Amino acid sequence: MAEKDPKQPDIEPAAEAPESSPESVEDAAAAAEPEQAPEAEVAEAAAEDDPLAQLQDEVAQLKDVALRAQAEAQNAKRRAELDVEKARKFALEGFARELLPVVDNLERALESAAGDEAQVKAIAEGVELTLKSLQDALKRFNIVAVDPQGEPFDPQLHQAMSMVENPDVEPNTVIAVMQKGYTLNERLVRPAMVMVSKAAS
Repeated sequence: MAEKDPKQPDIEPAAEAPESSPESVEDAAAAAEPEQAPEAEVAEAAAEDDPLAQLQDEVAQLKDVALRAQAEAQNAKRRAELDVEKARKFALEGFARELLPVVDNLERALESAAGDEAQVKAIAEGVELTLKSLQDALKRFNIVAVDPQGEPFDPQLHQAMSMVENPDVEPNTVIAVMQKGYTLNERLVRPAMVMVSKAAS
């Protein structure tokens, strides 16, 4: 065994440095980098600090409110115009309903005034002229008679008083009109009272 030289100092072998794993390197790099805020948060923070952006946002909101108010005002105006138009068109409905019995009575008087006597003919002519004048006045105000003789039965305009078997016509056909109906501007004022055919049982 070789003897140690007392003049040579003792030298110990250097300790090996521990190997760094890839995970520890990445963690260290992530820890060293500062955290970054998301873009939305950055934009929001910038908007809060920017008075011009706040004013633009308020202007946009006020403009939306103004547009909504304008649309509501236009709708209210349109509804009011429709109500006025409807009131104007159907203001005579009650008056027309009161006049219809007069027309009915004149028509009955004309039917019963049949005869060859000169006096009866003169009365019939007077009644006929009066009836025609009244009917013309009603037409000028869009009050129109509903006389569905021979037409298919329509429950929207007709009121069936009875149903009678009649093989000569189609079922649900108006075979007799007992009282005419009337409309005002195409709105029903009074339904026509009719007799309707039905199929033989």
